[in-house]
Amino acid sequence: MIKLRVGHGFDVHRLVEGRELILGAVSIPFEKGLDGHSDADVLLHAIMDALLGAAGLPDIGQHFPPDDDRFKGADSADLLAEVYRLIGSAGFGKVINIDATIMAERPKMNDYIPDMIEGIALILNVNEAAVSIKATTAEKLGFVGREEGIAASAVCLISGDE
Repeated sequence: MIKLRVGHGFDVHRLVEGRELILGAVSIPFEKGLDGHSDADVLLHAIMDALLGAAGLPDIGQHFPPDDDRFKGADSADLLAEVYRLIGSAGFGKVINIDATIMAERPKMNDYIPDMIEGIALILNVNEAAVSIKATTAEKLGFVGREEGIAASAVCLISGDE
């Protein structure tokens, strides 16, 4: 019998000067980047929490603590690969799909989304059609609208054997 599990993840980081903007493991030219212990890739962080939650595992903060120097400046693509290994070890070896949304007033994301999808699909061993990434603004409302930060949310469906 196959077991299916749904997970949801959300992440947000502040925009600051002097950091590279990395979203979906893609470097995006912008005057600011996201502040965080790792590369602060909110999209991959949301996807990781969705996958971990679906598998019934603790969140990324417990697996990759922000006060642990081993993860200082960490590449979130490497962390996503580790999460994929963890969910496999928990009996959920197949990612069926990921659906994610980036919330940012600027920069515009459309030109970068195909590369994000390609990289995420490769890490998670799925067809690119199984990864959906959308971007939206906040219509100048709240911290996203004031360009103080970027947020991302993700849902996933994973499967494993009983």
